[in-house]
Amino acid sequence: MADNYLERHREEYERKKAAWLRKQRHQPPLKSQIEKPDDEAL
Repeated sequence: MADNYLERHREEYERKKAAWLRKQRHQPPLKSQIEKPDDEAL
């Protein structure tokens, strides 16, 4: 095996991860909370 095999794969992983994270930041955030009506009898 090459001397830098693990290092090269780690660097490739880090580049792909950074690209994925940049893409995720451009997505609109999901609504995590559902708004409840003021009158819960409805």
